[in-house]
Amino acid sequence: MADLVQYYGTGRRKTAIARVFLRPGTGEWKVNGKAFEEYFVTEQQRVAAKRTLVLVEMTGSFDVVTTVKSGGVAAQADAVKLGIARALIEFNPELRKTLKAEGLLTRDSRMKERKKYGQKGARARFQFSKR
Repeated sequence: MADLVQYYGTGRRKTAIARVFLRPGTGEWKVNGKAFEEYFVTEQQRVAAKRTLVLVEMTGSFDVVTTVKSGGVAAQADAVKLGIARALIEFNPELRKTLKAEGLLTRDSRMKERKKYGQKGARARFQFSKR
């Protein structure tokens, strides 16, 4: 049996984590076992997830198999985008310059700020009363 050729990349955004496997193929997408259009409902999410492959013009040359967990669907789409970029670099290191120039290799580190004790929220305070 021949070995399965695939390229792996991990993408993260907020609390979303995406494991992305690129396999040479015809451009099929599976996200958590579902079809791409079924999982990413809005056009904005689909564009975000496919942005990396569209940029390097390899949309039809890879089958994309991803598992995503945690976070919201929009953050998951961004996590998939980063995972694809990292997997493409594993496939062809020469693509790094193109992807880096577009900012697709930078992990978006913005996270939700934690709630502090003695306060209502991260920054919001309980109402102050003088009397």
